[in-house]
Amino acid sequence: MNADNKIGQLSVSPLVLGGNVFGWTADTPTSFAVLDAYTAGGGNAIDTADAYSAWVEGNKGGESETVIGEWLAARGSSVRDNVVIATKVARHPDHMGLAPATIKAACEDSLRRLQTDRIDLYYTHFDDESVPVSDIIGALDDLVREGKVREIAASNISPSRLAESLAFSDQEGLARYVALQPHYNLVSRNTYEGEPAALAQRESLAVLPYYALASGFLTGKYRPGEAAPEGARTGKAAQYLATERGQRVLAALTTVANAHQVSEATVALAWLAAQPTVTAPIASARTVDQLPALMAFADLRLTNDELRLLTDASA
Repeated sequence: MNADNKIGQLSVSPLVLGGNVFGWTADTPTSFAVLDAYTAGGGNAIDTADAYSAWVEGNKGGESETVIGEWLAARGSSVRDNVVIATKVARHPDHMGLAPATIKAACEDSLRRLQTDRIDLYYTHFDDESVPVSDIIGALDDLVREGKVREIAASNISPSRLAESLAFSDQEGLARYVALQPHYNLVSRNTYEGEPAALAQRESLAVLPYYALASGFLTGKYRPGEAAPEGARTGKAAQYLATERGQRVLAALTTVANAHQVSEATVALAWLAAQPTVTAPIASARTVDQLPALMAFADLRLTNDELRLLTDASA
């Protein structure tokens, strides 16, 4: 798994490892094992956020960053220098929104938890339309100039605000968003395909979709008429399973997976990676056993007929 996908000056592997489970459904030893297995397999990009996992009772946000920071400290500079760490600002309970002072304070806290001197890719997690783009970009540019951030990116932002941000950066010669992280997968296409995708292509943005496996629905572990496996989180997956479209997608995934003797998760990620503008999907593994199916998509080449089957099933 070579790190040959470009995000600005950064090079990332085909799969970006999602860190939302660290400190939540994966404890520290398990998280370390997942991170070790991922990097041993050639993966080099880890995506987290300062808000992970504030939604869990007893947590306050920053748990994922803390686990990753402890892992980086334990593994040493040789590992830190070879991985791309992405995190986000705007949703930590102590640092809500994107006011310049909030961005800078949140960045300092993320650096401390991650036990590093720089964030490779820093996202605005959710846009804050109460703050002018000039203020947001200005604060992010300050962090880049100070060497605390290498590249900046956006997630959960309207096309109009994204375009305005890019135009301001170009006009003022300031740091520019190099990537977009949209909600995009085989069963969630409408929020990205169309204007956001066209803008990403026009502006040469790297695109790294989150929820690439639709909260586990696209792994094949959910089946019509069958109980969800123990430990599965069924909320959104159950909603997809209840629709005719969701069942069509599962059937198509299984057909293609059987043809290649791989898992449905591998096929779902391969479809996503084959879409125009997509640089690398983001997917998380709660256990080491879940990793091989995720990483295998990099070696899977779907035929045009297989891509069309999946696309039509999810239309």
